[in-house]
Amino acid sequence: MLLTATRLICLRTIMTDATAADIAPDIAAAAAVIGAGGLVAMPTETVYGLAANACDDNAVARIFEAKGRPRFNPLIVHVAGLDMAAQYAEVTPLAEKLAAAFWPGALTLVLPRRPAQNADCLLSLLVSAGLDTVALRAPNHAVAQDLIAATGCPLAAPSANRSGTVSPTQAGHVRQSLGDAVEMILDGGPCSVGVESTIVKVDGDQAILLRPGGIARAEIEAVIGAPLADAPKSAKPEAPGMLTSHYAPAARLRLDASAPMDGEAFLGFGEIASDSPYALNLSPAGNLREAAANLFAHMRKLDALCAAHGLSGIAAAPIPAEGLGEAINDRLDRAAAPRSS
Repeated sequence: MLLTATRLICLRTIMTDATAADIAPDIAAAAAVIGAGGLVAMPTETVYGLAANACDDNAVARIFEAKGRPRFNPLIVHVAGLDMAAQYAEVTPLAEKLAAAFWPGALTLVLPRRPAQNADCLLSLLVSAGLDTVALRAPNHAVAQDLIAATGCPLAAPSANRSGTVSPTQAGHVRQSLGDAVEMILDGGPCSVGVESTIVKVDGDQAILLRPGGIARAEIEAVIGAPLADAPKSAKPEAPGMLTSHYAPAARLRLDASAPMDGEAFLGFGEIASDSPYALNLSPAGNLREAAANLFAHMRKLDALCAAHGLSGIAAAPIPAEGLGEAINDRLDRAAAPRSS
């Protein structure tokens, strides 16, 4: 299927009846695009990522250009696992412990950079945005892992959308946001987690939570046997997703609403619902994992309803703060934050 200059490869059955042989030509085609310095949108379990060779300065620069992303905002580099991560970062015993517990999965580790032994595969400085650290993650998705294996290189892959807007959890979201700025989209269906990874900075024997995400704080604390430290306030982000205004729909977002006001769409949760035709519920059962998986897709649908019907904004029901609710509230808070002009 040709979409302007973008090719869409449908891999919806990747997790069910498709075999490695079925999708090998599509993975090979995507790897060729990346090898030539191009951009490929790939599915992960969290959100769709805009992938490029993390060792190619020009390719990484194209990510920033396509997204309209500030150059001071670092990127997450996706690796096959701990062995590949160790080529680019100092992996401490605490980092090894976290990776053993949560990789592959929705945890990003921010670790000290180190020069690659192979000078021809030096990790681009652009991924770190001037910092002496690098954010690394091993995705828990067959397509992403196959693409890393096929390219033989780490993949810089922030969310595949325009910077500051609602993150993509379906291939169609990528097309809507980036159009022909990406050469190929691998369509693996909806993302199972639906919010970005949790980001933890490992500083010696201390673990610092930089961004809540798809793995709850309590799960990480159970592994390390200590509370996660909270990130200090800083004007310069140490990791993706730390800007005050982020993940934002075009419509105004009002938080902690028990019901919509006249002319508002409504994002419900559990028993806090509405019979308005402009209402969606993140999880009628009050399940935070279901709510996280639905968050960005529902925000996009309500944003479109606001635009189509001249609504004044979106009202969002309160979300419990425990477990994945911390990540959901983080995204809603940043989406509702005042935007710079």
